[in-house]
Amino acid sequence: MALQDLRKNDMMAHLLDALEQGKDIGHYGRLVFTMVAQYFLDDEQIVKLLKQDQDFSEAQARGLVEQVRSRGYNPPRRERIIQWQKEQKFPICPSDDPDACNVYRNLKLPEEIFRDISQYHEEKANA
Repeated sequence: MALQDLRKNDMMAHLLDALEQGKDIGHYGRLVFTMVAQYFLDDEQIVKLLKQDQDFSEAQARGLVEQVRSRGYNPPRRERIIQWQKEQKFPICPSDDPDACNVYRNLKLPEEIFRDISQYHEEKANA
């Protein structure tokens, strides 16, 4: 069920398909995938998918999952994904459709993410 939920977003479906085909989705592709997938899959599922990337070992996958979880990374906004995509060969976004890489549009993310984002913007405005 969780994989089906992730596939509701074009970018996540694109990344899942590429991983299942053993493609190298690049550093930022793996990072974005993990930052979003952590809210839908358990660590073992994420590791299993990431290690299908031809250039990524199980140890690297476990390290990335631990990094993302321990630092409390929220899923990135579309603008950040577009920036990161420019830094690598693999296209993280499957198309130029502005909604394709917007995980906040069609994935059911926990309310805590939205509270964290609101709190961050309030603190930034008051700084």
